[in-house]
Amino acid sequence: MSFVPFELERWQSVWEHRVRFNLSESGVHPLSLHELLEITDTDLPALETLRLGYGQSNGSDELRAAIAATYPGATADNVLVTTGGSEANFITCWSLLRAGDLATLQVPNYLQTWGVARSMGVDVNTFSLRPDDDWNPDLDEIQTAIRPDTRLVVVTNPNNPTGRVLTNEARGAIIKRVREVGAWLLVDEVYQGAELDDTRTETCFGRYDRVIVTNGLSKAYALPGLRIGWIVGPADLIRAAWERHDYTVICPSAISDFLAVRSLAVRERILERTRTILRHNYGILEEWLQAWGELFTWRRPDAGAICLAEYALAMDSVDLVQHLRAAHDVLVVPGAHVGLTNSLRIGFGDETTHFQGALKALRAGLEGLISD
Repeated sequence: MSFVPFELERWQSVWEHRVRFNLSESGVHPLSLHELLEITDTDLPALETLRLGYGQSNGSDELRAAIAATYPGATADNVLVTTGGSEANFITCWSLLRAGDLATLQVPNYLQTWGVARSMGVDVNTFSLRPDDDWNPDLDEIQTAIRPDTRLVVVTNPNNPTGRVLTNEARGAIIKRVREVGAWLLVDEVYQGAELDDTRTETCFGRYDRVIVTNGLSKAYALPGLRIGWIVGPADLIRAAWERHDYTVICPSAISDFLAVRSLAVRERILERTRTILRHNYGILEEWLQAWGELFTWRRPDAGAICLAEYALAMDSVDLVQHLRAAHDVLVVPGAHVGLTNSLRIGFGDETTHFQGALKALRAGLEGLISD
């Protein structure tokens, strides 16, 4: 087995705090602590008197109950609180996969689970969301890619990087097939609640007895600094994941657990803030993309703070973003880091004035390349 580096996260961690304009961010402009205390009606003294001891390792009873309440049929026994969605995905893979197993991944995707599985010696095959069909999967390919020996199927819904929400037909086909072969289905739903319209993405939890859902406060809730994620699944899987959690971070931060409970109590207020930012900023981005004529091809995302745009330049995506960063101090995600070519993933969840400045810098960088 050989370790597979996570290129997207390494790229972002090296540069995102060293550039003036960060369009690689995939979440919404984060809430400040002051804003969070205000929106949750939490008095500062309540936070100041909090004892900074070890929290309950699987998440406080109160937090797990609050999370379970957002999933029909779930109880606190179906929930494990993790340090972000990344730990949730990692621990799920660690709990289910062994060297020589087969995992089937929807692509394009956030490639964390792809790298984790390959680093474990797991074989990985894929089925594709097709750009020529509005980023819908081919139902026949789902049938053939999810083989009788597939152990785990991984889907992100809403999708990263396309922002596409699976149709009921596509989601039904995936669930039908995993049930036929007895595979587990991991659905990363971290963008649920960040829809650009008023149609909430339906959770896959409860649709099949081997469905596992991961989520967290980083994207739709605009609270990435709390590092609160979760796994929702069958109680026996949650127990197995908790045992592995004992080897990783032990427990969530006491402060984060405390604030997460209060955030979920006002979740609709937080999510409405998110959707307001996304709707406004996407209009700005769409106008910016349209002004380029035929340089860019894209689809309006259903959800999330990211837009995938294919470009008509004869330049590798990694080389392109390296140039934009070095020459114009603006960071975007190359398509190569999400399994695509000649594409950019552009984040549009930032504070609006700063976002407009970032687009101006991005325009200057692209105009320089075109003129050359």
